Amino acid sequence: MLYKESNNFGKYLEDFRIGDVYKHHAEKTITEEDNDLFCTLTMNSHPLHLDPVYARSTSFGKRVVVGTFVAGLAVGISVPDISGKAIANLDYEKIIHDAPVFLDDTLHAETEILEVKESRTKPDRGIVYVETRAYNQNNKKVLTLRRHILIPKRGKK
Repeated sequence: MLYKESNNFGKYLEDFRIGDVYKHHAEKTITEEDNDLFCTLTMNSHPLHLDPVYARSTSFGKRVVVGTFVAGLAVGISVPDISGKAIANLDYEKIIHDAPVFLDDTLHAETEILEVKESRTKPDRGIVYVETRAYNQNNKKVLTLRRHILIPKRGKK
């Protein structure tokens, strides 16, 4: 498997190769404030995410970070390498929460290119199908998701 690292912001369709894996440079430590703000913005008031007393009574024993925040963070970490030039994210699929994420966990991610195809109707673009995997500070996989991204071709208008 080929591993690529990049500090360019986004890629054109021609830059993607099936099987390439991009190890993203960014990482993020999730703070209590991050989680609480996300809960507030999305109106997610589940006590597992907000109430430490309640969370201690669960099988997790402590507060769990909201899964949609983890998914959004994994995608965000991948933007400079994968979707920085995107026309659109077409879908998100097969989102798997492989393990819980807790406050003060530090996440990093990698993205594998699964498929690259040219558009059948517009010659200036194509679709890249990827799988992004997020890991915590112990390199335990915490999230896997797949998405299709509409990407422009180089120099096409």
